[in-house]
Amino acid sequence: MGGDWLGKLKRGIRKPPRVIFTRIVAELRAELERFRAPLRQRLKIIVLVGELGEDSANTLWQSLAKRPYLSLVGVKNFTQYDDMFPDSRQRILGKAEEALAHCVDLLGSGIVNLGELIDWSRDFKTGFKWPKRYFRDIEYNNLEQPSDVKVAWELSRLQWLIPVGQAYLLTGKEHYADAVREILEQWIDRNPYAYSVNWACTMEVALRIITWTWFFHVFNRSQAWQDTTFQEKFLCSLYLHVEFTERHIERSDINGNHYTADAAGLVFGGLFFGKGVNAKRWQHQGWCFLEKEIQLQVYPDGVDFEASVPYHRFVMELFLLPALYRLRMNLPVDGKYRDRILKMGRYTAAYSKPDGKAPLWGDADDARALPFGSQEINDHRYLLGIAGVGFISSDLLAHFDGPRDDIFWIFGEEGCANLPKTAAPLASHSFSVGGYYVMRSSVDHVFIDCGPIGLAGRGGHGHNDCLAFEAVLDGQALISDCGAHLYTASFRERNAFRSTAYHNTPQIDGKEINRFIRPDYLWNLHYDAIPNIIQWGVEDEFVLFIGEHQGYKRLSSPVVPRRTILLDTIDHSLYINDQFIGKGMHDVHIPLHLDPSVVVTDVSSDELIVASGGNSFRVWWSAKSDYNMSIEDARVSPSYGVALATKKIVWCREAESLQSLSVYIAPEYSGRIFELKTQHWISKRDRQSI
Repeated sequence: MGGDWLGKLKRGIRKPPRVIFTRIVAELRAELERFRAPLRQRLKIIVLVGELGEDSANTLWQSLAKRPYLSLVGVKNFTQYDDMFPDSRQRILGKAEEALAHCVDLLGSGIVNLGELIDWSRDFKTGFKWPKRYFRDIEYNNLEQPSDVKVAWELSRLQWLIPVGQAYLLTGKEHYADAVREILEQWIDRNPYAYSVNWACTMEVALRIITWTWFFHVFNRSQAWQDTTFQEKFLCSLYLHVEFTERHIERSDINGNHYTADAAGLVFGGLFFGKGVNAKRWQHQGWCFLEKEIQLQVYPDGVDFEASVPYHRFVMELFLLPALYRLRMNLPVDGKYRDRILKMGRYTAAYSKPDGKAPLWGDADDARALPFGSQEINDHRYLLGIAGVGFISSDLLAHFDGPRDDIFWIFGEEGCANLPKTAAPLASHSFSVGGYYVMRSSVDHVFIDCGPIGLAGRGGHGHNDCLAFEAVLDGQALISDCGAHLYTASFRERNAFRSTAYHNTPQIDGKEINRFIRPDYLWNLHYDAIPNIIQWGVEDEFVLFIGEHQGYKRLSSPVVPRRTILLDTIDHSLYINDQFIGKGMHDVHIPLHLDPSVVVTDVSSDELIVASGGNSFRVWWSAKSDYNMSIEDARVSPSYGVALATKKIVWCREAESLQSLSVYIAPEYSGRIFELKTQHWISKRDRQSI
């Protein structure tokens, strides 16, 4: 058995008996698979034909080709594409040519040529290569090695080949089908069943099921895919993918997106193969898992419980696409499931900024289930269109204003006809169960975290970001979260980007608001910063948030940070007040990380000027404050593997008495009148509350 088994044992014995028993059974089954896998990988088409109740390999191929699929896959469906998306054809054809040349740009790598014969077990960013062994004998979290297993996994998801399939549907040219067939044959030959790093994580196997079923429905009638030897190899490998996913599903006492992906893969595999005892069990079992997990993993207000905006997008895809596939097969999707999906969409609409981008909140590894569109990786609005059209939700469709090509590739011209020409405005909204608060006007957007850490209080994909926020004022992105950057490629970078210091929240005595357990526990935190929302209010001109957390009550001299944020939606200005309830000597750091587009143009003793997009903003702080202000270097990661240089404003103070700090941010043209306006509003509010 591979891996750190002593560490696994210590973690395992802390789990409930039911979970321990289930895990032991899974471990024994996986070890037995060591002896079964070499025999199973030689699965013959004649056996598969028998299992699926067909007469021959040819009739099986034809039968599968006739089955409905999630998305449009016939060439005739794309005759209107150029009229609707005049700029997309050249983009798709360009991406397809890159893929045909085995050139990829994955996880911040830049364009890399993989050569004629692709090495699927190699991290091409560092050159590190994993051995071809039974998947349980491969240690892929090499924290002391310059390697990132996500590179090999992302490459083997084969989503970078999707533009080749799109190019085939747009042009009907056979060389696209021939190229995808060649690459799939390479992959199958060099990744035998259960014997490479690309089988080491079941989620990766499950995601390939989704992509490969799409490839089949795109190319199955092409001349290049009529070779019977290839057909046998492809169908047998795909069948083994689904079988592997069922046998090695990533079940725990608290399941996350890996389990969801596994379940989605089972649904796709079961619906694809359709007939036979196994296929019927897969789709039924996978769907039962999804029905249960959507109620557990998604809060009643629609927020995914992993405390990450990018993972909210990924998980929504994993719940949404199998449901749409079922609807295409005339299978039911119940009201509770639909309702939770639509609520996920409403949260997506709320957190999307005026320019369509999502906050860089929590972890991000650029994961998608079936990416068709051309939008930026941080534009999640296509989900509103897909869910709105698929579930006939006028509410979601009313707020959709994003790129439409993702919707077209699933629903075609008819689906796009239901999309609005202009989106209805969105109001400020609280997601109090998930712990996120969104202040907004047509040009302002403030996203605030006052919620639990991810994965039911274990950490997961959440960061030390309680009371942190991002801010767009008057249409300009000013304050940004720092993102995630890397996972196992560098545990130092991983822990830095999820630390308190990398978020726009006060830090006391250099301590984490949620303690790290160990440097190599990359997805676990102690749950110290229990949040408390004190007030949320929306008025005609102001939106108010007041919240606090308990993360520093564990100090020898306990402190409770309490943050007030006030957005003026008329003057597009922001007020931030930090109070510290406690006593004793403390070192207080309050950072605000600037968006990489922001430039500091002028600094004085009690204010500074920042510029972005041709607009200037004044930042100043309470005149009586004895905080020291500095401008320091910082980094923001907009996507996995990418870190951009920026600046952060930091207010510091070390003294025996704790003192509050008030910071104001306003367009330069409005001067400092916002301070007087804010103080008048607060004073009036305080008098009314007495």
